[in-house]
Parts: sequence; C-alpha cells; structure tokens
Amino acid sequence: MKYDPSKIESKWQKEWEKRKLYRANDDSLKPKFYQLETFPYPSAAGLHVGHPKGYIAEDIHARYKRMRGFEVLYTMGWDAFGLPTENYAIKVGKSPKVVAEENVTNFKRQVKMFGLSYDWDREINTSDPKYYKWTQWLFIQFFKKGLAYRKNARVNWCPKDQTVLANEQVIDGKCGRCESVVEQREMEQWFLKITDYADRLLDGLKNIDWPAATKKRQEDWIGKSQGALLEFALTAIPGQEDGKHKVRVFTTRPDTLFGATFLVISPEFAQKWIDIGWQASSEVKDYILASLKKREIERMEAGEKSGIDAGIFAINPANQEKIPVWVADYVLGGYGTGSIMAVPAHDERDFEFAKKFKLPIRKVVLPGRLVEKVPLNDMPAGIIGIKPTDWRVVTECWEGEGELVNSGQFDGMDSQKARWEITTFVKGERKTQYKIRDWSVSRQRYWGVPIPMIHCPKCGIVPVPEKDLPVVLPDLEDYRPKGMPPLASSSEFLSVKCSKCGGDAKRDPETLDTFVDSSWYYLRYADPYNDREFASKEKIKRWMPVDLYVIGAEHTNLHLLYARFISKFLKDDGYLNFEEPFLKLRHVGLIQGADGQKMSKSRGNVVNPDEFVEQYGADAFRIYEMFMGPFEDGQPWDTKGVMGAYRFLNRVFKLAEQNSLTSEAARKALHQAIKKVGEDIETLRFNTAVSELMKTLNEMDRGVAKGDFEIFLKILAPLAPHITEELWHFLGHDDSIHEQTWPEYDAALLVEDEYQMPVQVNGKLRDMILVPSDLGEDEIKKRALESQKVQYYTKGNVPKRVLVVKGKLVSIVL
Repeated sequence: MKYDPSKIESKWQKEWEKRKLYRANDDSLKPKFYQLETFPYPSAAGLHVGHPKGYIAEDIHARYKRMRGFEVLYTMGWDAFGLPTENYAIKVGKSPKVVAEENVTNFKRQVKMFGLSYDWDREINTSDPKYYKWTQWLFIQFFKKGLAYRKNARVNWCPKDQTVLANEQVIDGKCGRCESVVEQREMEQWFLKITDYADRLLDGLKNIDWPAATKKRQEDWIGKSQGALLEFALTAIPGQEDGKHKVRVFTTRPDTLFGATFLVISPEFAQKWIDIGWQASSEVKDYILASLKKREIERMEAGEKSGIDAGIFAINPANQEKIPVWVADYVLGGYGTGSIMAVPAHDERDFEFAKKFKLPIRKVVLPGRLVEKVPLNDMPAGIIGIKPTDWRVVTECWEGEGELVNSGQFDGMDSQKARWEITTFVKGERKTQYKIRDWSVSRQRYWGVPIPMIHCPKCGIVPVPEKDLPVVLPDLEDYRPKGMPPLASSSEFLSVKCSKCGGDAKRDPETLDTFVDSSWYYLRYADPYNDREFASKEKIKRWMPVDLYVIGAEHTNLHLLYARFISKFLKDDGYLNFEEPFLKLRHVGLIQGADGQKMSKSRGNVVNPDEFVEQYGADAFRIYEMFMGPFEDGQPWDTKGVMGAYRFLNRVFKLAEQNSLTSEAARKALHQAIKKVGEDIETLRFNTAVSELMKTLNEMDRGVAKGDFEIFLKILAPLAPHITEELWHFLGHDDSIHEQTWPEYDAALLVEDEYQMPVQVNGKLRDMILVPSDLGEDEIKKRALESQKVQYYTKGNVPKRVLVVKGKLVSIVL
C-alpha cells in the first residue's frame, strides 16, 4: 500500500458528510457536551496556517468526547458583518454582500479540508436576515427594559471616510484603512446599560473555570472600587460669580485628603466650563482642543504626562488650603466625575505629574513598619512636613497603608480607619464606582444590522413591532460613508409609519456594532432554524451552557464581557436558566511566521495552508500544529515540522500490513498511551499526546498484533481522522472508527519495571540511577553509594546518614 493523503482525505470527508456522521442529536439520551470556538470573521485573504490551530484542537477534543460516550454539539458559523468587509468592498468596487458571500465560500472550503467534525446542519451567518432578525429582537428587549438608550458620547471619527471607527480600526491614532489622523467628536449614540450588571459580572467570575489572567482582565475592565465623593469649592473663576462652582472628586483614599496639593480636571470637564462662560486663557483653550482630539487609549497609555495650569484655585475641604487647579489629558471625562484630587506623595501617576511641573508633594501616610531608615540629609528634596526626627522614609511615593501624619487631628491614626472618619469630617459621601462604561452600539456605517427603531415626531423613539422583524438591510448602490450613516441616503428605507400613532416617521439610519451579533451566537447553534424565537427553551436547556470555549487571547475583554452580559439579561427576562454562558474557557496561542513575528500581509510572513494540505495532507498538518508546543503558547511556523508529521503517519500506514505478535514493550507502551493520550486530550495538552503516540509507534515497530494495532488507531483517530478511518476499513471493518468507544487500559501494564531515582549529596542533586521497581532499600542505598558521580562528590568520606525514600530519592548526608 502507498499512503496518498489526497485520495484518502477527500474520500472520507465526502463519506462523513453523506452520512451526517457528526450531526448532534437533540433527542439523544447520552450526556451532552457543548464545545464552542470563536466563529471566524471571513476575510478576503482567507485562512493562514495560524487560524486552524484552535479549530483542529477543538475537533480532536470533540472526537474524543464522542468516543467517551457524549453527545457533542460542535458546529461552525460566520461573523460576516463588519467594517473590514465594507472597506474591502469599497476597495474592489463590489457590494459588501457579494464580498461576504465570496469570503464565506472560500473560508468554508478551507475549513472543510481539515476534516473538522462540525455539524454543518447548524451553520449560521450573522449577515443572514434569519439570524439578525433575532439580533434586532434582542435590541428591542433591551429597549423595553430601559437598558437601551441614546445619549451624546465621544467617538473616533475619520475625516476622510466620514465615519465613526471602532477602537479596533484605529492604529497609532490613524484610520486603519486610509491612515488619516483620527479625531474625537461628540455625537448622539445608542448605548446598552451594561453598567447595571457590573456587580453580577464580577460575582460570576468566581464559579467558572477560566484562566486566572483572563478573570483578572475582566475584573480590571469592570474596575470596581470603594471610595468617597468629596467636594472642593472653587475660588473666583473669571467671568463667573465667586464661590458659585464646586468640583466633586471620587477617591479610593480619602485618608490622604490632607496630602492633596492640587486638583486635576479632564479636558472634557474643562470644556463644559468654557461652554457655560469660563473665560479660559488661549493657552488653556488650545490645550483642551488638542487633548480632545486624542483617543482615550492614547491619553491613558502616554508615557509622559501633559497638563496646563487652569489659573483657578480650589479649597481643600480638610485643611482649607488653597490649591491650584490643572487641566490634564490623563484624566478622562467619562470616568468618575471627570476630576481628581492629586496626592503626589501617595499616587505614582500624580507623583510623576508633580515632579514634572514642580508641584508640592506632602507625605501624609507613613508605613506601619520601618522598611528602610534614611538619614535626614539623604531625604528626597521637596517633601513637605517630614520632621527632622522622623526616619521613616521608605520611598518618595508610598501607595500602601500606614499611619497618618500631617493630617491635623487624625495624626497617628491607622489609614484604613481614618478613611471613613475623614470622609465624615468633610461631609463626604461613601460611594462604589466602576471603570466600565455603558456599551456604545450604534455605528454610522452600512454593512451591519439595521437598528430596529422608529423616530416619530409625535411619539418619540418607538421600537419596530416584533412581527415586522427583520428590518432588512437594503441593497444600496452607493454605500460609501458620507459623514452620515449611508442608510440615511435611502428615502425608501427611512420612510415608515409610526408603529404607535400611525403617522409619518423615519427608521433609525444606524447599524449595530458587530460585537452585538457575536455576543449571542452560541445560543443560536442550539436551534438555528427556529423562526418563532431565537432558540426554544427545551433546546437551550438541552445544550446550554457551553462546556468548553476555546478562544484567542485577544478576546479576553470585550467579547466575553458582552456575551456574559447578554446571557445574564436573558436569564432575567426568563429566556435562559443559567447566567454564565461559558463554564470552561481556554486560550489558543498564536502561530507566528517563520521570523517569529505575528503573521501579517505587511510583514510578508503569511503562510497559506492550502499548499501544505495538498502536498502532505490534512492529517500531517493537524499532527504538526498540535506537536509544535503547548497549546496556549505561541510558536513560529516551521515547514520541516509538517514533513516530520507526514513521515510519522507514513510509518503508521505501512505498519497496517504487518501482523505479528505484540512485543511486551509495545503492549506496555500501548496501554500507557491509552491513558496518557486520553488525559492529554482532555486537558488540551496535545503536544505531549502526539509525543506519546510517536513513542508508542517506535515500540510497535518491533512487532504488533492486529488487535493491538486497532487499539492504536483508535487513540490516534481524534488527531488524524482520515488515515485512521482508511486503515480501520482496510483491516476489515464496515463501521466508522469515529463511532468506536475509547479503549480501556490495563492498569497492571502501567507499572514501571524500573525508574530513575535522584541521588542527592548534602542536599544537591548529583546523579540519577536506574532502579528496578522491586529493589529493596538496602540495595538502592548500595547502588547509590557505588555511583561514580556520588563517589566523586563524597571524596571517600563515610556518610553520616543515607536516607532512602523509595520511589522518590536517595539523600546522602556527609
């Protein structure tokens, strides 16, 4: 026989599809297992070799779970709406609808060539009206509950394309398509009130099996903090009545209030003052204007802080000290009150700002223990209020807890206790605050879900009746951005009767953020053809929640947060019987170019998988990508690795023609592999699973019986489904190897005949000796002392003690 992957793989893919071998049965009595992978955005470039890594891994896991007796829901769909498709369509002069269809067709061809065991009968597409009908329905439910609303907000604006850009479309402050410098504009937008769910989004993280780092990023994004609202009165503002205005700040450390030496307001806050009559200097106005053009991410991540003295003073409520007010772009208008009290001795960001602009620094909290003693002459210059007798200086900026100083009647008090006593003293208000802001979901672009709302001059904003859904995205001849939503140019689309009063009204011309489409797709897989509801409660109960979700590390924040939010909302509304949609989540590491860099067309390091599958076969490609290294790590692409995987499979293929007695070593290796490969697939340690299979094959070359070879094929089948199916039938079977159960291992064959025993001399590892499993302690001790390496380190000295821990180590003490 000759191993010819091109013939084998296409044959079995057609047979599996014909038999619908991987269809998930809603009525099966088997326990369910729902595993999900991020459905791809089908770009015009198609797949590169990095994309299939997660797909292949999940396919291996799905095949294994089926062999373990589970009814597995595992399917595929397309995140087909979005600005990249629209921009590409503009570039090539085609309709986004046509471009999306072409891209999906190519992606589907490429995905299928890997032999992935999807239930293709459940395929979904976010640009299909049968799907986005329910995206619109979902938005209406939010509106009915008061969780969808409109307000003015700052957005990224491309002056050339005349459209709002999502943060992801802005690169280094420029439009990712045309490289125009992006501006910040204030526009009326639709929002979903995710902030109402902040506490539940935090609490839900406690009981799900996710990587700790991912949970931490979600926690940081939500940013819950306990603190106090404090009020600072302002001195006269030019053009305004003296004492008329006050500034409220939120702080998590009211205990440091006596150390507040200046106040900082955001450019947004300052602009509002100007709008109500503040006669700011031209320099201040210019600074504010420049700051408002920057993206928030730029302002937050800027290495060097910028700012300008506003020429105004505030009164510190704790000590009545007059302190300067500054405008600085590191303070964001959308967070908290848009202003902060700056305590440079106890906040690193404020400290850097104070040093740059030579502002006062007053230490008001000293550490509770003497970490470092610094003589008076070595104390940092500019620290206000440190007595010559006080040696407790640890750092110029101490952000921890401690004992209060320079704080009037609160001197000597523990900072945690003083926190709320000072709040009461200045008549502040205890408050919980969050970093997370409501989700902006409206986009001024064409290729997306039309927002299902009607604007009536008499009734205001009313939803489209649910019976009239979907509001179908019309085919526009000219869908290019014009400074307003493209749909606004279609009078046929806009004109509609108000669903409440029947009068003339207009449709909403905006489309929804594509994150909305992708934040509920996992629910539709359970019941993809239901035209009465997004999914029946019976099927949701059958399949949900998701048991395993494999996703790229770049999605640790927004997508996961939004999906969890929507799940909790639908639970509240009575549609779901669970809150957390993804019980277990793991991340897939990126495959890099051969140069070790992320694959991209601009770097010229993109590798197309088609040529490798054509030359070496999908099974070799699958084996190589799983063997590259730990699943969650990134690794550079190496073409030689695919060749090595092909040689391994070729050896397997040739072994099928042999039929001899299984050697004792091969049988032991086989049963060890049954256990280890199963455990490794379950825990996504695919590289060590492949390694174990290769080791077992090496032993089988010494002789293997047909029955044992069949067992080997079964444990190889999830990783290399085509070759194992071919050989299974070559050995005389009529059914599919993928319908077999996972083999049981013989525990007696897992016992090692001998093992490596570490030998330490005075606590340091000096040798590893091979020890038979049944050897007694005295013999182990003797072998250890006879070791040449041990004798070198003992130098003829008689050991004081030799401790043998059987199966663990030998410890020699001189």
